[in-house]
Amino acid sequence: MAYVSNAADRSRRTNKATSLESTNVLGLSTVFESRHLRRLGHPCPPIPCEHTGRRNIDGLLLLHAGDCDTSGRCRYDPTWESLDQRPLPAWYDEAKFGIFLHWGVFSVPSFAGAWFQEYWRGNRTDVVEFMKNNYRPGFTYADFAAQFTAEFYNPDEWAEIFNASGARYVVLTSKHHEGFCNWPTKYSFNWNAMDVGPRRDLVGDLANSIRKETTIKFGLYHSLFEFVNPMFLQDQKNEFKTQDLVKFKTMPELYELVNLYKPDVIWSDGDWMAPSTYWNSTEFIAWLYNDSPVKDTVVTNDRWGKDATCKHRGFYTCHDRYNPGVAQNHKFEDATTVHKTYWGFICNAKLTDFHTIQNPLTDLITVVSCGGNFLLNAGPTPDGMIGPIYEERLRQMGQWLKVNGDAIYGTRPWATQNDTATPGVWYTSKKSSTGISVYAITLSWPVGDKLELAVPHPGPATTVTLLGYPGPRTYISPCQDTLDSKLAPQQE
Repeated sequence: MAYVSNAADRSRRTNKATSLESTNVLGLSTVFESRHLRRLGHPCPPIPCEHTGRRNIDGLLLLHAGDCDTSGRCRYDPTWESLDQRPLPAWYDEAKFGIFLHWGVFSVPSFAGAWFQEYWRGNRTDVVEFMKNNYRPGFTYADFAAQFTAEFYNPDEWAEIFNASGARYVVLTSKHHEGFCNWPTKYSFNWNAMDVGPRRDLVGDLANSIRKETTIKFGLYHSLFEFVNPMFLQDQKNEFKTQDLVKFKTMPELYELVNLYKPDVIWSDGDWMAPSTYWNSTEFIAWLYNDSPVKDTVVTNDRWGKDATCKHRGFYTCHDRYNPGVAQNHKFEDATTVHKTYWGFICNAKLTDFHTIQNPLTDLITVVSCGGNFLLNAGPTPDGMIGPIYEERLRQMGQWLKVNGDAIYGTRPWATQNDTATPGVWYTSKKSSTGISVYAITLSWPVGDKLELAVPHPGPATTVTLLGYPGPRTYISPCQDTLDSKLAPQQE
């Protein structure tokens, strides 16, 4: 449910959401409207709500290092000090919700996730038993590639599902740690989707459909290292004092991907064993920001070396499923899964292995309230389908966002993230023509159809509405210590 408040304060519905505008917005999704909205603790007479305590998100500030021309375009040096000054393109912070896709040869065994190759190589007991019981002696990991057929892959259908989910960007695996490339690269002979398996350009086909059918931004995940690449293993043996993998494979692939597909997100991974100097990360990112075909729109994450994670570049991921639960000073992203454990398709998954819609919705709300983006992962099948459970969760996200999207898209953290009177209420805010809108989003329908909020303190002109419901449906007592919102009975 979500509430909204305005210099006229309004409220709407979030799990429901409420919005306050001055003014300010809340979320059941409910909306408050009033010219004056105060936080609890001030005397009852209204005062102008000119400041809402909105936090600045590092990376959105217009700070630059390097040379800037008269138009304001800057060039960045290949150093973290310089690159960290580049503003985060506005589209990413406004988008809030994206879809992650883990798809590759690991989707064929569909057992133990995207790290299947490494688990098998490391003799993990359940993986060894799985291979012994299901495949002939002498079967190798490379033999799985021919079974990665993608015969039912219809990128137009995928685009329709993603559009219905309410996602504003999609990040597809171009290459995971197994090294298999989902595009016809010049740098991976016979270990790419054109030479073996699908016999088509999986990356290019989805990029074209996304751009043809939707306004969703297209991004790519790319692993810097590969489990069994001899060049990497030799570089690792040499304590990363040599860079054969980087020079002859990793960096050529990244430049090729950007020039061919012009992604708006580069989601790097596989960096943690070596420093960013080994990966030549700053040189690539400087080119990306200065001279690439996506220099004005592209965003990057922080996984560019063991010295860079959670410290440098556009948005922080820090670790998988990163949800700090408190407001952050730097833009971050929570990448998480519909499956409770694995990122790729799992053939022996049970219904209880998947999150209900309540889990990703709660994550979305809490992450956005704290200033982050939410990236929800689905694992397509080896024959190219988005499975029914994944499709259902994505469409459910879209159904909720269709009602409550005002409390999510384009919002910023408010001065307070949680309410002190009612657990499970999260706040977001947004600029409006009259000031600031504040949304209060509650994770469950309130007992007795009454939502009590202690943090916002409305003035006499405040009104409250519920997102998705016409007209005011609330009662407000402006001189009490809490704001009580009376809602229409919950519809079954």
